[in-house]
Amino acid sequence: MVLGLQFVVTALLAAAFTRAAPAIEASLEARQSITTLTAAQVSAYKPYSFYAASAYCPPANTLAWNCGGNCNANPGFKPVASGGDGDSVQFWYVGYDPALQTVIVAYQGTDTSKILPLVTDANFFLDTLNPSFFPGVSSSIRTHDGFNDAQGKSATAVLAAVQTTMSRYSTKKVTIVGHSLGGAIALITSVYLPLHLPADTVFKTVTYGGPRVGNQAFVDYVNARRDVSRVINRKDIVPIVPGRFLGFAHVNGEKHILDSLAWVDCPGQDNTNSQCTIGYTPNLWSGTPGDHSGPYDGVHMGC
Repeated sequence: MVLGLQFVVTALLAAAFTRAAPAIEASLEARQSITTLTAAQVSAYKPYSFYAASAYCPPANTLAWNCGGNCNANPGFKPVASGGDGDSVQFWYVGYDPALQTVIVAYQGTDTSKILPLVTDANFFLDTLNPSFFPGVSSSIRTHDGFNDAQGKSATAVLAAVQTTMSRYSTKKVTIVGHSLGGAIALITSVYLPLHLPADTVFKTVTYGGPRVGNQAFVDYVNARRDVSRVINRKDIVPIVPGRFLGFAHVNGEKHILDSLAWVDCPGQDNTNSQCTIGYTPNLWSGTPGDHSGPYDGVHMGC
């Protein structure tokens, strides 16, 4: 009952403060050019969509690469390690895609009913990154403490698996993917892995239906250093939380799927254009929870 009340109060505050964002900032965001992705550009995301969906499958299946249609969609994938229990530690797996010539790191997400309390419960806070995992990163960079904790539980195992994969397949490309909570973990991992891998490693991050993860300092750090695409499906409500009034912001790279199923590129962070997430779904009441799982160009998240 208390959690439900916290959820309602926080949601109402989020809606109010979203509308109260500075007019100049909103105007600048909305004026940025919105472009429609070509069919070829949309199609290029599909392998990553299937990898994100596969992360919902138990480690025994991803390690054997035997998880039905999601695994079959990337038949050449070479799994190296899998882990997590799907409860206290999100499922994850690491392997190599010969066609894309990249290491794949994928994290399990969670459904809307489970992630919304996590990002709207008034008990969460912005926390500094663990200096043993993130050496040299400024203490001004903060992320949601629940996401921090989730990423840290598998961090060293994931790093070891990535190092093994890079050595085994002589590659210097790493792609990190995840849906929902998995997307939040993927974004934090995109800061973590480069601190422990060779400087010439090339990183790419693709998230689906991800919430806001950190403060403005975190966003500035990621925007200056990483190639990130954030794919958001129609009126998914998870990407509009936690609220900006709480000090959270989105990184650049939004790709928004409209009701027409066209994909548009929304430049900048938290673009308020009517075709982008904030303009399309201004508050929780205008959203559609079922959009969270997809489809993302025909791909539904889940094992």
